[in-house]
Amino acid sequence: MSINRFVLIVTLFLSALCFAERVKDIASIQGVRTNHLVGYGLVVGLDGTGEQTVYTAQAFKTMLNRFGITLPQGLNPKLKNVAAVAVHAELPAFSKPGQTIDITVSSLGDAKSLRGGALLLTPLKGVDGNIYALAQGNLVVGGFGAEGLDGSKVTVNIPTAGRIPNGAIVEREVASSFGDGDHFIFNLHRPDFTTAKTLAKAINDFVGPHTAKPMDATSIKVSAPRDVSHRVAFLSALENVKIEPAEGRSRIIINSRTGTIVVGKNVRLREAAVAHGSLVVTINENQQVSQPNAFSQGQTEVTEQSEAQLIQEEAKMFHFTPGVNLNELVRAVNAVGAAPGDLMAILEALKQAGAIEGELVVI
Repeated sequence: MSINRFVLIVTLFLSALCFAERVKDIASIQGVRTNHLVGYGLVVGLDGTGEQTVYTAQAFKTMLNRFGITLPQGLNPKLKNVAAVAVHAELPAFSKPGQTIDITVSSLGDAKSLRGGALLLTPLKGVDGNIYALAQGNLVVGGFGAEGLDGSKVTVNIPTAGRIPNGAIVEREVASSFGDGDHFIFNLHRPDFTTAKTLAKAINDFVGPHTAKPMDATSIKVSAPRDVSHRVAFLSALENVKIEPAEGRSRIIINSRTGTIVVGKNVRLREAAVAHGSLVVTINENQQVSQPNAFSQGQTEVTEQSEAQLIQEEAKMFHFTPGVNLNELVRAVNAVGAAPGDLMAILEALKQAGAIEGELVVI
């Protein structure tokens, strides 16, 4: 079977190899997190690619009022060079006033492009409604578009969204519980009881007994100094401790849209027999021209003649003994020449029969 017929990805982790990871790569400290910020603003200076929406005009008038400029009642400004945008950013943990963060700007209306525009001063708020940063600056837009008079157009990437590196200045610090109490909690990125136990043991071996205690499959409670400076040094040492995370659950993941199949290392098969065959139906369409005799006043007609052919391939059957690993499974599947749909059907049938020791996930 040609490899190009479908993609079969097999993740092989040899049991003889062990991969140690640092604590900082597999866990985070509870309470130390980023915070999402969002705001609403105006982008100006566009080259006729702005918008004429009601809320854009309202925001434009409000901005002018703040500068002491009042437009006549009923006047609708022509805002071809202005666009209403949503501004969002992530505020990292321990960010201090005066530091800068990157922001993303996205059009809210029917503006054609934000290329060449500048964001006016925009407050960024957190979920609590408080202002944590102020954004302003020239946009960097990776996309562009061109349109002809006949309506034809071409667009590369997304011209209605852009970024401003260091485009917001932090104005308020988010309160953190990092220095509170006499302990902190490590939360594993991938919950696993075995990994939690291993991490607690590694910390106890490194610092001393009874320092760390696993709470569940995610959290490990660690006793820590009360002094903040000592706590920072203590964490600096702990986050570089290396452990060997537990292997994940046995899984077979099937992407039915792309034909991609991922088989985990620990997948095993119980004793089973599988028969594989296929039925091919071919239909050929032939056109026949019917020509009338001379002086018969008939008309030339085109008729369709269909020919159907049925091919039944010989069914192939293979047998799995208990404990078959994924290498033998792949060889057996390749030997019978299974197509992506056939292989998925085989795996699903084996799972329904209880012959797969592992989880089958179809996405």
